[in-house]
Amino acid sequence: MNVLGIDPSLTATGVCLPDGKTYTMKSRLKGDDRLESIYLRLLVDVEDHWPVDLAVIEDLPVNAKSAGLTGMAQGVIRMALASAGVPVARISPATLKKFATGKGNADKTAMLAATPDQYRGSFGDDNQVDAWWLREAGRAWLGDSPFFGPYQGEAVLDVLRKAKWPDPTEEVAA
Repeated sequence: MNVLGIDPSLTATGVCLPDGKTYTMKSRLKGDDRLESIYLRLLVDVEDHWPVDLAVIEDLPVNAKSAGLTGMAQGVIRMALASAGVPVARISPATLKKFATGKGNADKTAMLAATPDQYRGSFGDDNQVDAWWLREAGRAWLGDSPFFGPYQGEAVLDVLRKAKWPDPTEEVAA
């Protein structure tokens, strides 16, 4: 299954591609130009890894001052994915942390420490760590994770049920 993980931000959007490679979208552009660059770059990623079965993005933080700014980035990301016909799931930061570490209030260091050894050295920043975990959550939800197999099924699914998953019976507008 091809799953993208995306940690939205205006200044540093973390992306985990279906092959597990991560990068951070950074731009010196401002305003709408920056939003357009996020949109276009994401369309290229989708095209390069087509078909993409699911994109998992971190949902907006509740009661955070930066939610409005992050919301703009999330909006163009969701628009790009919808225009490409990619179903989108949204996971709150606390649910993602609980999925990764077992604790909903885990910090960035704990998120990195919970990452399997073979990936830990490949991240350039914590945005990429979050994007990797978002991708992994999608893979676990779809039953395609090498790290969360059937023996952990219900415990993992109990955490992931708190996320907003697309309805598999609904078609995504392309």
